[in-house]
Amino acid sequence: MAELNGKPVGSDALQALALTNYGHFTSMRVEHGRVRGLSLHLERLVRDCRAVFDADLDPERVLEFVGRAAPGTGPCVVRVTVFDPALDLGRIGSDAHPHVLVTTRSAGNLPLPPLRVLSTVYSRDMPEVKSVGIFGSLRHRRAAQRAGFDDALFVDDRSAISEGGTWNIGFIQGEQVVWPDAECLVGTTMRLLQQVHASVSTTVRLGDVAGFDGAFATNAAIGVRVITRVDDRSLPEAHPLIEKLRKEYTELPGDLL
Repeated sequence: MAELNGKPVGSDALQALALTNYGHFTSMRVEHGRVRGLSLHLERLVRDCRAVFDADLDPERVLEFVGRAAPGTGPCVVRVTVFDPALDLGRIGSDAHPHVLVTTRSAGNLPLPPLRVLSTVYSRDMPEVKSVGIFGSLRHRRAAQRAGFDDALFVDDRSAISEGGTWNIGFIQGEQVVWPDAECLVGTTMRLLQQVHASVSTTVRLGDVAGFDGAFATNAAIGVRVITRVDDRSLPEAHPLIEKLRKEYTELPGDLL
């Protein structure tokens, strides 16, 4: 399903995304008409619209479009993409009038299988914004998969860990959750987990990974997903705290659309 500003969308209106690819988005898992962290998703869209387009976005309008598109029962992933079809490469500096594209896709059963990640030196452009320009992230994901891994883990030139291409990473140390203190997109799932379980943020380098008791990836689509390998370092496939985090997260009631 795809709707632009609440109406069926044709291919002409989507050319700007394919040819110019300038905009931002958020993806949310909808289960039985409810979304965990719905207000956080809306806050992200409003904030990023100001950063990307120098324009305001009406969150109530977005909510109306999402409510129209999301099924009332069962799980799915709804993506809200904000872009302006009138902007092109030559006139990217024109005043923007953002449009709202809502698309849906099926949601996989949770929890997903463990993740194996390969570190690579990379930082997304404007990492605090969830932009549609993800060529770099996909390029590194492809390289990681062709090397026998599932995804890429981004680090800086001093091996400080920041994030995955489309997810945050957390580590387990005893009964404590440790989040890397680095420039990244602070995801809605990460923020919700910070609300339900005490955690700290500190610099985490690749050399520190072996000293942790476990690791996990988070985003709205995957929830809490165990990471069992970082480069050549193996991590446990199961840990009581990761199971607890997953339970605490899945038991959040979510907001009704």
